[in-house]
Amino acid sequence: MIRLHLLGYKGFVALSKLDKKYLAKITDVVIAKDKNIKTDYYEELAAYCNANNIKHYERTKEPATTASVNIAIGWRWLIQGESTLIVFHDSLLPQYRGFNPLVTALINGDTEIGVTALYGTKEYDRGDIIGQKKIGIIYPIKVDEAISTVSELYAGLLNEFFDNYFSSSVTATAQDESKATYSLWRDNDDYHINWNLPAAEIVRFIDAVGYPYDGAKTILENNMVTINDAKELPDITIANRVPGKVIFKEGNTFTIVCGKGLIAVSEFKDTAGNTIDLSNKFRLRFQ
Repeated sequence: MIRLHLLGYKGFVALSKLDKKYLAKITDVVIAKDKNIKTDYYEELAAYCNANNIKHYERTKEPATTASVNIAIGWRWLIQGESTLIVFHDSLLPQYRGFNPLVTALINGDTEIGVTALYGTKEYDRGDIIGQKKIGIIYPIKVDEAISTVSELYAGLLNEFFDNYFSSSVTATAQDESKATYSLWRDNDDYHINWNLPAAEIVRFIDAVGYPYDGAKTILENNMVTINDAKELPDITIANRVPGKVIFKEGNTFTIVCGKGLIAVSEFKDTAGNTIDLSNKFRLRFQ
């Protein structure tokens, strides 16, 4: 029997698309709230469990388990116990071990994203690989679209694992350590736009940290500002280039100088999520 630890949209999609014949094989589901995203799918997970008569617990009330396997999807806490642990990870391991790998992949401009199921070990994301699924992407792409795409891969991989597990055909392959890379954890400081970067990288960054995350940040006149959308523009020759300065304005659209290239931004939000009126402004410097 199997216990699931599920968090967020990815966990919800994986569970809701699991073949119904396997629901009786689930001993219980552990769920949690996530203050770092705007919609954590805690209530949706609880409702699905209730509708399908699946026992579920909030993570701080998790009892000891009799399950032979624990599966973690989107989970960010340690899982104790002697059961076999299977972790579903947001990257094509051994690439991007660690934290926020999908965001890192999008910022880096990867043309493929994917998920990996692997055995949990004391050293994170180094266990043998049980299965992987991947898909090609085209830029520009928002992080919520990428999460939706990856969540479908999670669902497929979870069904595949259940099929193999209950037919006693699970196999695993050791990771190639020579190809390992790591993705660092992110905090509030990592939402800040670096205007010295090329325009293409800045646009990818803005798209990668938008909803359901908190959005790309910049400072304007000593106030924190959020930019949720931007468009890359062709570069021009600027004799005294200063990244972050506005060079053109057309209507409500501002053209901002980057380390290389330009981006166009038409809407800016304050910390409360309200649109900032810059209609009478032109000489703006974003920092």
